[in-house]
Amino acid sequence: MRLSTRNQLTGTVSGIDIGSVMAIVKVALDGGQQVTASITKDAVDELGLTIGSPVTALIKSTEVMLGVE
Repeated sequence: MRLSTRNQLTGTVSGIDIGSVMAIVKVALDGGQQVTASITKDAVDELGLTIGSPVTALIKSTEVMLGVE
């Protein structure tokens, strides 16, 4: 599959917290950092995600916000 998304980060699923409808999936990136994605519980099931699954995080956003103390 070819995608137009340029921000593609490869990693491994390091945690899955499943709620009644949504799930929080933590991904340990190859560079040692971590990203967290909120996806539907159905998406976790359909993708067959488990801890240790290799994934690519695709980030498509119109804005990035930063904060400082």
